Amino acid sequence: MVDALVASLGLADPGRVHTEGRIARAILEEARGKVAGFCGTRSRQVIFTSGGTEAINAAVYGAITSGRGDHIVCPGVEHSAVRRASARAGRVTVTAVDADGRIDVDAVLDAIGPNTALVHCQWANHEVGTIQPVSDVVAACRERGILVHVDAAAAAGHLPIAFDELGADLLSLSAHKLGGPKGAGALLVRRGVRLPPFLVGGEQERARRGGLEDLPAWVGFGAAASELAGGALVLEAAAAAIQTDRLRSAALAVPGVRAYGPAKPESRLPSLLCLGVDGVEAEAVLIGLDQAGVAAHSGSACSSESLEPSPVLAAMGVDADHSLRLSVGWSTTGEEVETAAGALPGVIDRLRALRRPLE
Repeated sequence: MVDALVASLGLADPGRVHTEGRIARAILEEARGKVAGFCGTRSRQVIFTSGGTEAINAAVYGAITSGRGDHIVCPGVEHSAVRRASARAGRVTVTAVDADGRIDVDAVLDAIGPNTALVHCQWANHEVGTIQPVSDVVAACRERGILVHVDAAAAAGHLPIAFDELGADLLSLSAHKLGGPKGAGALLVRRGVRLPPFLVGGEQERARRGGLEDLPAWVGFGAAASELAGGALVLEAAAAAIQTDRLRSAALAVPGVRAYGPAKPESRLPSLLCLGVDGVEAEAVLIGLDQAGVAAHSGSACSSESLEPSPVLAAMGVDADHSLRLSVGWSTTGEEVETAAGALPGVIDRLRALRRPLE
């Protein structure tokens, strides 16, 4: 991926008709084809963006401004980019989830009204890993003629993505979630769906997104997608599941620690573990782990600067103030997993000891 990204740095504007421009265009379209193949769709359905956040905003803006209505249905566990873009664009109905963070399909369908322009349904949750009933939601919305957007950023690279087979109208991706460069993403648009562009000012991306093409980022995205072709994704997911199972066992051996999300492995992402820890604040645990050489997180990536409890966990009805998230990726080693598994119990014990009253 790095070699492809570096090789594209000096390329010309792919919108030019001279030889250098045509070479750049060919390389860009090759990358688009790789992303399309990874997602199970045609190249023409792929609009490159600056990341998953832009793709989500483009989906919401396009749906609301296309004259379909001003109402959006949004399950309570959707990513902050989905929730905030929707709240700014129109009227929003937030629907319930169960204690595992699983979307209630009936609640989503009951919320659809005559002015509903868009329904959101993430493929998998970004904090607790819950795999959602996305096929059921998409099929029901298609029957009702309602646009449905699927946020697949958390799922891509860990679960097979088959856009055409799914039948969703819109699907957003982020390259860095599957090992690609930061600042690259894509919005997939079902054939026949016409939406006004979110970014205007040029005719790039077949007039669906204005602005000079970010060739290095998008070429890197294509290279990362091609690395997961064939059986590579399945092998990587299996390796991730082994690593998170090791972390889960170490964490749950500590009294007062619980795992959030589905208990069954087939119902959750293989790469992610969300824990609740009694008696200590999440930030203190994260600092302690960082001092031990372990990078962990609390909440979603886009809420890093927020001190508010996780809205995902709040929607699930669980303690949102004492949670942390451990995740593994393609570069995670067994040694790093063992370091985390060994450090977590000691960090929690030390922090709890500090809270005990002096005798």
